[in-house]
Amino acid sequence: MSEESRSAPNASAAPNRGRPSKSKNAGRRKNTNRRFYAALDLGTNNCRLLIVEHDGGGGFLVRDGFSRIVRLGEGLERSGKLSEQAMERTIAALRICASKIRRAKIGRIRCVATEACRDADNGPEFIQRVKRETGLRLEIIDGKAEAELAAIGCGSLFNPDVDDIILFDIGGGSTEVSRSTKQPNGFFKLVDSDSLPLGVVRLAERHAGEGPHEHGYAGMLAESEMRLKNFMDRQTDITDMSRLQIIGTSGTVTTLAAVQLGLAKYDRNVVDGCTISSQDITGVIGDLRQLSREQLGENPCIGKQRADLVLAGCAVLEAIYLRWPVDKFSVADRGLREGLLMRMIRSDNRRRGRRRTNKAVNNQQRGRSGGPSK
Repeated sequence: MSEESRSAPNASAAPNRGRPSKSKNAGRRKNTNRRFYAALDLGTNNCRLLIVEHDGGGGFLVRDGFSRIVRLGEGLERSGKLSEQAMERTIAALRICASKIRRAKIGRIRCVATEACRDADNGPEFIQRVKRETGLRLEIIDGKAEAELAAIGCGSLFNPDVDDIILFDIGGGSTEVSRSTKQPNGFFKLVDSDSLPLGVVRLAERHAGEGPHEHGYAGMLAESEMRLKNFMDRQTDITDMSRLQIIGTSGTVTTLAAVQLGLAKYDRNVVDGCTISSQDITGVIGDLRQLSREQLGENPCIGKQRADLVLAGCAVLEAIYLRWPVDKFSVADRGLREGLLMRMIRSDNRRRGRRRTNKAVNNQQRGRSGGPSK
């Protein structure tokens, strides 16, 4: 990863914590002096869009967003292809995203697709279809890029008092896990990462039975431990849990946090950036394992669309905790999209800085020569 993440906890990427601006004049001002960016993340289970305005420094203000469960990877484990129904659901969501992007008059945009499109035999054909039907240009990125972007997006949550950070992102088709280590200059540098076929859709399809209580949890936990083993074995020097921070950025972790906090409905402003004790997290997992899918769906922080997937994510999280039994987890409702946005903003800032430097040098040279020749 070319960028290193600041350890300062107040180096927030989103000063308003993800809420659209309420400024009365926000819609009236002209766009000429405003810089708008958009990032779209199409995963195996979700389609997410974030539209932001550059804050004039190194961060941004959220202006609009969109998220919809599309289950693009539904049935992919069995067939090896994206189904027609899944593609139609996804394109319907992408049309909404395209409309929002057009209305916002975005200056820079990056749209990425992850595990489902990486693995599907017809993934490249689907990307072309999206371009034809919505105008959006999706880029399929690999697991390493996914892990790097998640680390950049979560950099403002890094604890400056630890030596290492394990960051995991449990998606629909894969889980990205990375390690960042503090450098002598106080910055954290990504030193190892992996992308594993441990997505919640895949795990549920492999292990869950048809009965309301047949979650297949034991099998999902065993597979999670097996697939994470190689990455974990490379980190054998991490032994002091008090010097390790573990950050989870995924629907599973944010859902568990919301359930443990007893929220009547999910609230990003409460969940993002919070810390939850491991004892509370494992307690919630134990409680959820006793529920049927219908009962899981009745929880307002889980809902029917996640009811058959939440325990798959819990199995991945438990496998990580069993290897690194920290006292608490940090919870992030941010990640890949924020990483995309920060990269675009930093690139533009560097470019603008170079232009200002070149202009100053040229002005200085003209001044020494008595001005431009006539």
